[in-house]
Amino acid sequence: MSEIAAKAPARPRRRLIVSRFVPYLLLQALIVIATVLGLQLLQPSDPDDFALSGFSLREDGTTRPVTLPHFTSSRYSLADPPLYTGAFAFKNGDAAWSVFLPRFSNAVEVAINGVVVLDSRRDANANRPDRNTPEIAAIPSSLLHDGSNEITVRLFVWGPLKGFLDTVYIGPDAALRPAFETRTLLFVTLPVVFSAWQSILAVILAIMWLMRRREPVYGVLAAAMVLGVVQAFMPPPVPPGTVSRLASVLLASAPIESALIVVFGVLFFGWRWPRYGMLLFVPGLIVFAVGLIAGPPLPRILFLLLGIPTVGISLVLMAGVTAAAVVRRQDAASLTIGCAVTIVLTCWIHDMLSVFEFVTNERTFVSRLSYSAMLVAIGAGLTWRFARALNQVDSFAGQLVARVREAEERLKASFAREEARARAAALANERTRLMRDLHDGLGGQLISIVALSERGHEGATITDAARAALKDLRLVIDSMDDIGGDIMLALGSWRERAAMQLRPHDIKLHWRVATPQGLPLHPELRPWHVIQIVRILDEAVTNAVKHAAARHITVTIDTRDDGEGPYGVISVADDGGGFDLDGDGEAPDANQTARGLRNMRSRAARCGAVLDLSSDQSGTCVRLQLPQVFPDSDAAAG
Repeated sequence: MSEIAAKAPARPRRRLIVSRFVPYLLLQALIVIATVLGLQLLQPSDPDDFALSGFSLREDGTTRPVTLPHFTSSRYSLADPPLYTGAFAFKNGDAAWSVFLPRFSNAVEVAINGVVVLDSRRDANANRPDRNTPEIAAIPSSLLHDGSNEITVRLFVWGPLKGFLDTVYIGPDAALRPAFETRTLLFVTLPVVFSAWQSILAVILAIMWLMRRREPVYGVLAAAMVLGVVQAFMPPPVPPGTVSRLASVLLASAPIESALIVVFGVLFFGWRWPRYGMLLFVPGLIVFAVGLIAGPPLPRILFLLLGIPTVGISLVLMAGVTAAAVVRRQDAASLTIGCAVTIVLTCWIHDMLSVFEFVTNERTFVSRLSYSAMLVAIGAGLTWRFARALNQVDSFAGQLVARVREAEERLKASFAREEARARAAALANERTRLMRDLHDGLGGQLISIVALSERGHEGATITDAARAALKDLRLVIDSMDDIGGDIMLALGSWRERAAMQLRPHDIKLHWRVATPQGLPLHPELRPWHVIQIVRILDEAVTNAVKHAAARHITVTIDTRDDGEGPYGVISVADDGGGFDLDGDGEAPDANQTARGLRNMRSRAARCGAVLDLSSDQSGTCVRLQLPQVFPDSDAAAG
């Protein structure tokens, strides 16, 4: 049972792999068929009416008739090249004539009636065996004569590959030029365009790698593209040359470039590069090292024996890597790269069949063109993935901003609730203070009225107590008014009540405001503060009426500034008899005046003010210094 349980999860996984791998293989088979058909359909058509195929070939001292296209033996010297000789008929007319060679390797020299009209060795890009560079040359009319004319073609071959000369076309330039331009577009212009794109993507990928060193996949692909660009744009040397570093670089670039592509595939799809994977670079390094120290034939032979198989092995490995990635990831990137690798591998097999003459009369190399196209596709896909990652980052940043805004809104709502809660708590505290003042003031006076009534007192005593209670009630109600932090408004109401209180006693109230603005504004002012201030002033006036026998009371309001901010000062002075103060500036303890003064000091301390008292035979002065900022709670209670 345990073995069955252990094997059970493997079956669905195997089925999953088969269900993904088989459709992928079928798709690659279709791509192979489409590529083969495409190679056949994309073969440019040449003007067969002007084809010249029958030639005599003089090679190695012998002459024999041949039919173009024709292969010759490989050579490592430019001495005594194969010489093709043919004849064509010319009829005098107005049209200019040209000679057109669609394909050849490695270089040709064309002569008409013994005069050279074309030497492709002067065109460095035409000498590469992996290119299909066409050549066309105008034939001066002075070289042609009516009837039969002779054409000779010297085919210069160097390297291990056999020489190849395709069918030669001679005729009016207007008839040959379209075929030449079509081949130039396909085999010269298009590779240059791909190489230009490749160079641009190499720069972009190099910058991406410099900015993101932790992702070497960008740097690997950039290095591969740089090698491809070097191989595309650097002209190959023309023999004879004993040792050429440039030739070694060009020969070694292809296997090293293909090995870098395998490294890119492994890293791109998330695998670790194995240690023995570095062996894939050995053939390219051997070709490079031998090219630096050995003569021309050996590096080319090593390239044929090591370089070309390395390219094929790398393509097969890349196909395996992408197939595994498709089975595992099932994403568009792995599927796209896998299809591109299949196309390149098909083109490489096509080229190998042509090199080893399994395909006769065919020498068109397309693997380099498809390889550059694959690199451009990979680079574009990588750039697209990078751009998509940037979009995801922007989207994440947008989501983050939205979440921050939501959190900010929740914080504002929470702050508003806390502010409302604090406002409610402050209101409750204010209500509690007012209730305490009502209890201490109005409550005590009502109890006194009740006590006087129960003891049988009549008349003025109860009336005075009731008036005092009513005055205290008005004081509390006036303190509840919204005065906007302006104490002068509260003092104005108090002034009216004080004047009414002093009028029966024939005491004059003098009101002096020292500064035009009166007292500073206090936005933090609460009704509770106003009550404390007004009660202090009431106590000062009451003491002057009851104990000092004063005739004049002067209230002075002033604003002062000692360099630390303005503050208000309220002074109540009378011209009464005054009283004695002890050493601490207090009245004797047993005196009722002393209890009143302590009460005044206590009220001043609770609202953060300072009360000073001075008294002598000329009168008494109560000086109340207001704080610059009133406390939010009872300052005396801490």
